[in-house]
Amino acid sequence: MLERMRNCLLATMVCCSAWAQSPDPRHIVQGSIIPDEVYADQPYVVKTNDGAWLCVITTGVGVEGAGGQHVISLRSVDRGQTWEKPVDVEPAKGPEASYAVVLKVPSGRVYVFYNHNTDNVRSVIADKPAYKDGLNRRVDSLGHFVYKYSDDHGRTWSAQRYEIPQRDFAIDRQNPYQGKLKFFWTVGKAFAHQGAGYVPLHKVGGFGEGFFTSSEGVLLRSANILTERDPAKIRWETLPKGDIGIRAPSGGGPIAEEQSFSILSDGSIFCVFRTIDGHAAYTYSRDGGHTWEPSQYMRYANGRLMKHPRAANFAWRCENGKFLYWFHNHGGRFIREHPNRRTIAYEERNPVWLVGGVEADSPRGKVVRWSQPEIALYDDDPIVRMSYPDLIEDGGKYYLTETQKDVARVHELDPALLQGLWSQLEGGGTVARAGLQLDLSGTIPGSVRAPGVPLFYRRSQRADHGKEDLRTGFALDVWAQLASAAPGQVLLDNRTADGKGFALVTAVGDAFELILNDGRSESRWASDPGTIRPGTTQHVAVVVDGGPKVITFITDGVLNDGGEARQFGWGRFSPTIRSAQGSPDLLINNQAVKRLRIYDRILRTSEALAAFRAGL
Repeated sequence: MLERMRNCLLATMVCCSAWAQSPDPRHIVQGSIIPDEVYADQPYVVKTNDGAWLCVITTGVGVEGAGGQHVISLRSVDRGQTWEKPVDVEPAKGPEASYAVVLKVPSGRVYVFYNHNTDNVRSVIADKPAYKDGLNRRVDSLGHFVYKYSDDHGRTWSAQRYEIPQRDFAIDRQNPYQGKLKFFWTVGKAFAHQGAGYVPLHKVGGFGEGFFTSSEGVLLRSANILTERDPAKIRWETLPKGDIGIRAPSGGGPIAEEQSFSILSDGSIFCVFRTIDGHAAYTYSRDGGHTWEPSQYMRYANGRLMKHPRAANFAWRCENGKFLYWFHNHGGRFIREHPNRRTIAYEERNPVWLVGGVEADSPRGKVVRWSQPEIALYDDDPIVRMSYPDLIEDGGKYYLTETQKDVARVHELDPALLQGLWSQLEGGGTVARAGLQLDLSGTIPGSVRAPGVPLFYRRSQRADHGKEDLRTGFALDVWAQLASAAPGQVLLDNRTADGKGFALVTAVGDAFELILNDGRSESRWASDPGTIRPGTTQHVAVVVDGGPKVITFITDGVLNDGGEARQFGWGRFSPTIRSAQGSPDLLINNQAVKRLRIYDRILRTSEALAAFRAGL
């Protein structure tokens, strides 16, 4: 009997294994968790001289900004798979300690820099009516900017903390305390450059609607931190020169914060930061941060503006000399939701998109040219917000950290995704063959046997036989020429009489539209208005990504982002749609379609662009 039970159990395990879902590495639950208390923010990592990863993180048993918020550190010797016991940089029982960044100097010493509410201020003057009584009781973004150090690779930290003096700027003197009490915080990476150490800082003018009402970026520069052993003798200056920090482009809003810095090969410093204008902004310094070029909004190499809400957006220079950029690819602007609540500009941080960058020459010096983006991370809950990332390279592999404010994780990135981003900027066209189910050219028939498209989910082998999300997808790669942009024209259609299947049609607004229907529910998403150009042979790639449940259009080599017409160029389809399988026959408008490829997997943006460059 026992042997029979054992054999049944083994058979069940084999059966379940055969049905096991293929994990999508972009799905954030596939990452390795970084331990915290309850709240988790800004998980930043430095590689120590003994080969470990040292992570600093702001944590606490309450929500963001609650009392007891403090900074801890953790070490990992297996690239974030497991972590040693957390060590307090500052104790939970002390004043709020928050938002730490780290710098390792040549000796191996590690410095950690963070906000500290040393004076135990419990409230500050704030704007009405956003704060009903005119007082803000969240006190984690003010006080003193301090640091400690570790000489044993983060196992312990100095008992004494040291303060970095900040030079007053106009934004400080204009706050309700005329700069005697300063409002500020920091994110990202501290860095070394031309023999000096640099620490980012974001000055705040006041609190009100949207929390921070004005902000600008500065750098705290130390000429001797890389070599001086006595922390009391470390000297600091606040850059840039003058009375004003790094601000939004001319005509932009009052918010310019969370500046992220990268060093170019000619010594220039690139800086990118968030605004409330629907776009991130950037600037360059050619003199070590003392002065900065006028800020501009971020653009792709094709000249199109990038869209981004009020969220962290960081750029990193990789060891190969190329760049990666984290952002959210939609134009969330500052829009009031409710008088006493945050605005829509903070929302929609899921999915995360990555962009690749390469250096190019300009009359002013080196600049970065940016590819079009790919989805790098996502959560199934569209409201979950992931942010405050870090990039770590180790052993030729690339890793991201991120947090949803209560869980922080480490994720290994697919090198093919990164190489595709960088290769976009090299030009050249190729057609992907993997997953290609249908390839028609020349004389296109009016109908063919419909290629199979995968199920998005199926019944699981669990006891309740619930949904098993397969995280599959498919893609259409079409060259077409339409005589007009009139809505209602069908290019492709495999729908049954009751509507089950998919169709590619024309829609109102001179756009292409994809329809998905499983006989129980329907989703549809259109390309950007004006993407149909009658009388012109056009390339239309449509990607149905069953991981994040997102549909993207890449038309004539441009990933649609909504332009000025809408906040999003990508759209979500219903997670309850089981499949786009329909009729056994696929109808083709062979008067319009000149080439057709269908894949039983997603195409990356980079692959769709390469197909466009390959031509008809």
